Amino acid sequence: QVQLVESGGGLVQAGGSLRLSCAASRRAISAYAVAWFRQAPGKEREFVSAISTSGTITYYADSVKGRFTISRDNAKNTVYLQMNSLKPEDTAVYYCAARRDTTSQAPAAYSYWGQGTQVTVSS
Repeated sequence: QVQLVESGGGLVQAGGSLRLSCAASRRAISAYAVAWFRQAPGKEREFVSAISTSGTITYYADSVKGRFTISRDNAKNTVYLQMNSLKPEDTAVYYCAARRDTTSQAPAAYSYWGQGTQVTVSS
């Protein structure tokens, strides 16, 4: 089984940037499609972005399109989420998730999850 660990979260002012990392261990992340989800207090977990195993196909939620960029470095066994122009409504715990096969926007489709990293955007 692949294990995932997120990092890079923190407190940032609106308009600022953060880069989240999702580091994999035990298995090569190159075999997995990876997605980022987020969950704010009192809300359901929502899809943010996903990337195919090769990195050639990416998907974004409308709310982050043009501001967030997902990428992967299979040699480093890591997937990244670059977040620019952050807004207070981006405040949430961010999770990375992995699955074999193609990407999906449904949380239930992912078998492997990290523990999450908190992102807080102040106004």
